[in-house]
Amino acid sequence: MRSALFRKLVSVDDAKRILAENYTPKPVGTETISLSESYDRTLANNMVSLHDIPPFNRSTVDGYAVRAEDTFGAEEDHPVSLRLVGRVSVGEAPRVEVQRGTLAEIVTGAPIPEGADAVVMIEYTAREGNSILIRQAVSTRENVMKAGSDIRKGETVLKKGTVLSTYEIGVLAAIGSAKVEVFKRPRVALFSTGAEIVEPGKSLAPRKIFDINAHALSAAVVACGGESLNMGIVQDEANQLKVALQKALKTADIVTTSGGVSVGPTDIIPKVLDTLGKPGVLVYGIAVRPGKPTTMAVVDNKPVFSLPGHPASALLIFHVFVRPVLLSMGGRKEKPVIVKAVVSERLFPSRGRRTYVTVTLKKGRAGRLLASSTPSGLSGAITTLAKADGFTVIHESQQFVEKGAVVEVELFKPSTYYSFMG
Repeated sequence: MRSALFRKLVSVDDAKRILAENYTPKPVGTETISLSESYDRTLANNMVSLHDIPPFNRSTVDGYAVRAEDTFGAEEDHPVSLRLVGRVSVGEAPRVEVQRGTLAEIVTGAPIPEGADAVVMIEYTAREGNSILIRQAVSTRENVMKAGSDIRKGETVLKKGTVLSTYEIGVLAAIGSAKVEVFKRPRVALFSTGAEIVEPGKSLAPRKIFDINAHALSAAVVACGGESLNMGIVQDEANQLKVALQKALKTADIVTTSGGVSVGPTDIIPKVLDTLGKPGVLVYGIAVRPGKPTTMAVVDNKPVFSLPGHPASALLIFHVFVRPVLLSMGGRKEKPVIVKAVVSERLFPSRGRRTYVTVTLKKGRAGRLLASSTPSGLSGAITTLAKADGFTVIHESQQFVEKGAVVEVELFKPSTYYSFMG
């Protein structure tokens, strides 16, 4: 690695291109798991139903199974009398047949007996001995859920790449899938560097700070469908860093570090990375704000992202560069959620750098979204991102974004969209 490379910053687009030329993210494999373990996992195959759902015509109400034509003309003051011939319960085959002038008592979910084509709700009936008075007519298939009306046999109910939530798991249960093939979670090894950081929970000595990045980035990995391997804190010493990176590369599919990538005497991660395998360091500094010192490497076909030590910078760069790679490695096809908003103030980029401005959103007049920037110059403050709803991008070619301009805001959390649009 040439030491001068850092001073010749590459653009965001060039950084992505260089990475793509040296590494293509692919799913790391598949595994078959039980349905009960499948929440938030990603389908590795299309799921096709082997059954009609429901597999039989069933009643959607408590009442009486009838021939619809036998109820025609029934009114509150002029009921139609039909003879009761039996009862149909759930989970068993009907032992009665409905013929002209007869009906059968039925409960919700029970199969429709032979001869019946509708169900009269019990609220519109009265019993007189062995006869039932019908006070409201029904049409053919009223209150009946037909076989296959929900899912047809041979239908693709869920597609490859679907992330399984509560509802999708319900669909899989409905078609009888006890097991499901999913993509393996990509394993992400991560650690923080720096003499000033200590693990949360330990005593905080003077001039020390708690390690934010390892835990915040671990959560970001899980949110992308990955498995986080938190290797803790590593000191800014070449041999320790080399051992830690070698262990991370051996045990994980992707490595993420924070700190140790600037131009200080202890910022030695890029130099160490370049000794571990080919092609080594690809990018050492990006024309971006925040996150200029970001380093990207590929070592023996495994990507390594070394992020800035400042928490807000590290998390934003993770979102922009690491997240898309991690999603691809997990077989996920999630797209960013983007909304349009009016900026409430003039926004200025950092000269010559693509600038990511974190913003908060609120509804203004006529329901329009207003975007206000979070405090600038606070890349070390985690609350900068904790308070933000998303970010807007100012291209390096722009001089500023005028107050009142409409911009696109990429949301950090998809759920934020519903809170503003609901």
